[in-house]
Amino acid sequence: MVPGTPFDSARVDALLEARGAKAQPGGGRTWLLENGAVEVHPLREGGQWVATEVRIPLEHQSELVREVVSKGAELAREAEVRFFDPQLGRELNAHDDGVVADQYERTARYAGEMLGVGSAMPVDTSTSEGFQPTTRFVVGAVVFFTLLYLLVSWMNTQLGG
Repeated sequence: MVPGTPFDSARVDALLEARGAKAQPGGGRTWLLENGAVEVHPLREGGQWVATEVRIPLEHQSELVREVVSKGAELAREAEVRFFDPQLGRELNAHDDGVVADQYERTARYAGEMLGVGSAMPVDTSTSEGFQPTTRFVVGAVVFFTLLYLLVSWMNTQLGG
């Protein structure tokens, strides 16, 4: 594709439909791939469709990202459009799957660590810390008062009262 030429949205949409992408009620499409599903939406500026946006949820593994790069590059080649990653700031081809997957993992790690989005991490980072100090105190207090109650009840029955 030559920069500045109009975007052929009909060709991209037809190729997506031929690959099994299903229309969503709210607009866009769901593209089912081997490693998961991605959302494909028109990107509009000034009311005109200028590009197609592929959305990969952060909770997915990098295998889906690699597959999207491969299939997206193939689709872009057939549609004669550019396949561009705005985070990397450059055009992609099918061989850029590793670079995109690395960027995806950095983004997911940032979302998981800095923003508290635990499901964004592609790997489980949660660690079991056992009982917290507050929990230990509450459990200890319950056990202490239960034992105290049982002791007083036993003493009361022994004294005949």
